[in-house]
Amino acid sequence: TAAVLFVQGAVGLVVGHPLDTVKVRLQTQTVYRGIFDCVVKTYTHEGFRGFFKGMSFPVVSVAISNAVAFGSYSNALDYLTRSGHNNSDQSKRSSLTAVFMAGCFSGLAQASLAPIDLVKVRLQNQTKSGRNKYRGPIHCIAVILREDGVKGLFRGMWALALRDVPCFGLYFLPYELICMMLTEKGKQPGNTAVLVAGGVAGVVTWACATPMDVVKARLQMCGGGGRMYSGVLNCITVSVREEGMRVFFKGLLLNSVRAFPVNAVTFLSFEMLLRAMTDSPQD
Repeated sequence: TAAVLFVQGAVGLVVGHPLDTVKVRLQTQTVYRGIFDCVVKTYTHEGFRGFFKGMSFPVVSVAISNAVAFGSYSNALDYLTRSGHNNSDQSKRSSLTAVFMAGCFSGLAQASLAPIDLVKVRLQNQTKSGRNKYRGPIHCIAVILREDGVKGLFRGMWALALRDVPCFGLYFLPYELICMMLTEKGKQPGNTAVLVAGGVAGVVTWACATPMDVVKARLQMCGGGGRMYSGVLNCITVSVREEGMRVFFKGLLLNSVRAFPVNAVTFLSFEMLLRAMTDSPQD
């Protein structure tokens, strides 16, 4: 199961990471006029490698990340519904309130992995071909610990939690709804239904998450070459004053485009694991 989580998650990351890099740079830097300008400048100064900066750490830890997200969701849903998640009975999909609450719990658990996202964002924002502050993910962690201590690894965690707690609730809600719509009563959702539901869930979630995603990325860059903010409210206030409300929609198009294929693959791997566990012989 760990191998499947790793392979499926890694495929999704490789597919979506170049778009994520462009998104992060647009959200945290003001030197780009738009998506095309960012793509051109990144390729001109850094080549194709520039689009894959910061990818190694998330790829290595993707199994852990997926296990935390989907494991906490499944366990919370089981607890709230008092029924096994692998039960073919549709009762597991009947309570949308339970689905939302379980998703929120999953988002809270996911916030504990803030250092992984922090390192990714710091490395993605290194645009120089040489003399970069960080030589790689391990060196990035070492520098952060030396400069800011352990708390430095959790910069932007509150913004991450404010993004993930409600948005993970929304993440699983449309997924369950669409699976119900595309699946005959009493049957397990097919691969097509899972792919469609997962893709739509990803798009809906990122459409809602992008404003706080901008705040999160900017706070994570504090101390890493970005502007300093005293907290979430200060970042919001300063960003609106200097760039207007449109600042919170930076990266929205890229998030939406990236979300469909990445989350379709992610949910398909999740359902495949559940089926494999159900079909495996019990001792």
